Amino acid sequence: MKKILIIGIGAGDPDYITVQAVKALNRADLFFLMDKGPAKTKLRALREEICRRHIAPGHPHRFVEAPSPSRDTAPADYRASVDELNEAKQAVFEAMIRDEMNDGETAGILVWGDPMLYDSTIRNIEAIAASGRQSISYEVIPGITAVQALAARHGIPLNRIAEPVLLTTGRKLAEGFPDGIDSAAVLLDGEDTYRRFADQDVEIYWGAYLGTPDEILISGRLKDVADEIHRRRAEARQKNGWIMDTYLLRRR
Repeated sequence: MKKILIIGIGAGDPDYITVQAVKALNRADLFFLMDKGPAKTKLRALREEICRRHIAPGHPHRFVEAPSPSRDTAPADYRASVDELNEAKQAVFEAMIRDEMNDGETAGILVWGDPMLYDSTIRNIEAIAASGRQSISYEVIPGITAVQALAARHGIPLNRIAEPVLLTTGRKLAEGFPDGIDSAAVLLDGEDTYRRFADQDVEIYWGAYLGTPDEILISGRLKDVADEIHRRRAEARQKNGWIMDTYLLRRR
């Protein structure tokens, strides 16, 4: 039997690692990494820094890396494209489990934020286990999400008293605020969807590269800061080749 640890590693700051995650890091014999190309080398470097800080000296471990499958950035059928991407990732993970792990070993997969929030690693490993082709078990270790880090860095609660808060994506937010919702935490927005609400009485708390040396924080009335966020976001993406950002929109 082979063991897979799906470890939430927080939003970028190595200090976001929980005690449970540190213990999990020190249980792993190897770590699986998906290579996403030269533009994402900082993401690998952050993972390696987390391991340097939190794995005990002398604990043997190794990194196993494979190319990450590419995805269609403008698919005609979004759900179908996601399914295809996950099938490709499952094949990569299954090959690493088969070829790089010995029976009785434990492998860690380091997941940004928390594995339960807009990440497919749990689904992919679950599918491999269900197929029966590999004899594996898996365990999920929670982490600090980008939403938690965003609220902490801005010094705000996510919700107002007696009100709900919605966790959603830019794609869904483009359909508008759902009825009865005044606060929405938004992830995976590659289209600057917040700009659609700049004519409304809305405030925004935005953050990019949370918990990293490249962190950017902007907040205020949306109509006053929307253009600045758009500009800073474009500049950061051009400079780094990628961006991870999230924000809270709240009706005033």
